[in-house]
Amino acid sequence: MTARDDRGYRVGADIGGTFTDIIAIDRDGMCTARKVPSTVVDYGRGVAEGIHHLLAQLGAGGEAIADVIHGTTVATNAILERKGARTALLTTEGFRDVLELRRLRTPQLYDLFFEPPPPMVDRARRFELHERVGARGEIIIPLDDDDVGKIVAQLRSDEIQSVAVSLLHSYANPSHEHQVARIVRNGLEGVHLSLSAEILPEIREYERTSTTVVNAYVAPIIEAYLRTLVTRLRAGGIGAPLRVMQSHGGIMSARATLKRAASVVESGPAAGVIAGFALGRQLGLRNLITFDMGGTTAKASLIEEGEISRTTEYEVGSSISRASPLIRGGGYALKLPVIDIAEVGAGGGSIVWVDRGGALKVGPRSAGASPGPACYGTGGSDATVTDANVVLGYCNPGQLAGGAVALQAPLARAALQENIARPLGIGLLQAAYGAHTIANVTMIRAIKAVSTYRGRDPRDFALLAFGGSGPIHAAEIARALHIRRVIVPPMPGLFSARGLLQAQPEYYFVRTVFERLASLGAGAIDGVYRRLRAEAMETLAAEGYAGEDATFRRFADLRYAGQAYELTIPVEPDRLTGKDLAALAERFGAEHERVYGHRAVGEPIDLVNLRLVARVAGRPAAQIRAARSRAAGASTERAAHFGPRFGTVATPVLARGDLGPTPRCGPLIVEEYDATVVVPPRGKAWLHDSHSIVIEVDEDRDNGDARSEHGTERPRA
Repeated sequence: MTARDDRGYRVGADIGGTFTDIIAIDRDGMCTARKVPSTVVDYGRGVAEGIHHLLAQLGAGGEAIADVIHGTTVATNAILERKGARTALLTTEGFRDVLELRRLRTPQLYDLFFEPPPPMVDRARRFELHERVGARGEIIIPLDDDDVGKIVAQLRSDEIQSVAVSLLHSYANPSHEHQVARIVRNGLEGVHLSLSAEILPEIREYERTSTTVVNAYVAPIIEAYLRTLVTRLRAGGIGAPLRVMQSHGGIMSARATLKRAASVVESGPAAGVIAGFALGRQLGLRNLITFDMGGTTAKASLIEEGEISRTTEYEVGSSISRASPLIRGGGYALKLPVIDIAEVGAGGGSIVWVDRGGALKVGPRSAGASPGPACYGTGGSDATVTDANVVLGYCNPGQLAGGAVALQAPLARAALQENIARPLGIGLLQAAYGAHTIANVTMIRAIKAVSTYRGRDPRDFALLAFGGSGPIHAAEIARALHIRRVIVPPMPGLFSARGLLQAQPEYYFVRTVFERLASLGAGAIDGVYRRLRAEAMETLAAEGYAGEDATFRRFADLRYAGQAYELTIPVEPDRLTGKDLAALAERFGAEHERVYGHRAVGEPIDLVNLRLVARVAGRPAAQIRAARSRAAGASTERAAHFGPRFGTVATPVLARGDLGPTPRCGPLIVEEYDATVVVPPRGKAWLHDSHSIVIEVDEDRDNGDARSEHGTERPRA
């Protein structure tokens, strides 16, 4: 790392749909945090103002900041709201419609009314070039500069903002794409350009084209946003470098991010998983399901055997963003390294509504930060999940975020009564609990998407709940899934911002090989890795890092001959021998059997891609220490409703410091600056040495089998 990283405060800034979270750590690892409402029209303004408020709280100036790490939803919002750049696609003759043909897959096989999302580039802005490169990189039809020039003239008249170039087999020979890039840059000054040979030099025409188009679609938005944010920071006296969280869990400079804007699509959610990974190591927990519920969405990811789940098979823009080679077709393919996260449109700000058939629904539309839930008193009239939680007595009826947001419980009751209870002819508490329960069911989809649907049993994991709303819902969700323990970390509502400061600079490199593994010698594979390492060293130097500061991990994408998808297997050691290749084939067979339940002994194995990950060691995550909540004190009490089974119960309201190592029976409500924790009846909660709250959830024997504790990993937390 640079010398600058060892001085002053490091600041993490995470934008959510409702709040922007700012967290700073000093040289001793102590945290100071602040939540501010997200500024939807200009998210960067909220980030800059939040950092300045935090500096004022610390009594420090902008020069005291050594580093700013940022997680943003700007790219995701541009895709979901269809507000990206006006984009054109240049592709090989005959491949104009690949964005619409896709893989001819639907997420639900028998849904006859399914409509895929419209292509990001209309057909009128997709142009064919008379050229051809073969699969081995040979030039079959040379590219004509005049053809490109005519298209450039049309793009100029169409006021195109961004151009994606994805030519056939450019991963094998990018010369035609570079030729197109030169002509486009000369003829369209200021237009952003995305080349598939740079964004995704891999086989698979649709995925490569889709990923390049996604990059082109969001790149001008990200560029304008980051440049404006840097300008705001500099104007406030903050000269520290700005780094951005990537979807794969690493961080990059803002300059590097501009070259690959699509890599920040899952920026914010990735930070929460990184923080969960660090906490799991601290607690000695190797199996965790991270559950992050904010104001707009809920996200889930799996940490298994102490490893974060990552993938290159991801879709964005559907009703549930997830990675699965079996369930796809509902969104836009994004074949870049990402942390395997499933995301649904259910959060504290999600709107509760009644459909035409009289069914109660939650989300995916959100009230966001503006106008916000009805209880905010800022003009919102729709009932939201937060309004339901206020009516149920779970949320403080007067304030959130230490008084930064004043709540008006009468407005929450009025919104639920008018929009839900009256149309359905039910009582107010019944309507509120129904909304709370449906939100839980919706969020369970995300947890199942990363566990049950992958052949993992949720009961073998602890549920790590964070986000501003996650700890309210986590215990009941765990009960429904027969998960025995819920962990609520310190500062749960700021946990993703904390993860930004625990992430390390990380860079991914890939090359398609596509040969039979048995026909390749160890030397040939090592040769490809040497070229990838040389590329990595150039990138590290451009980012200001020395090569000796980095560690490198190697991976290979393997499949049985004739299969459509690969499995990614670690490659060891640094210099391969014939025995190492045999061991690699054996590891692939074992992984194939674990994932699919069988292996094909004797079948030839294809090596498709070689991958290299370069990671720069940063400040150890263990040095980050959350500020303690206030000491134990006099608790209060309020009525909270827990459904028809338990009814309305007088429930103690505590601070985290009021809990101790001795389990305390629910119902309990733990209120903090950044979140609220609900321990339902028949649950137990205590405080771990790490200052995490541990909730033990009872087995609901009326609604499922009671699994023996001997069949479930016992967390040490």
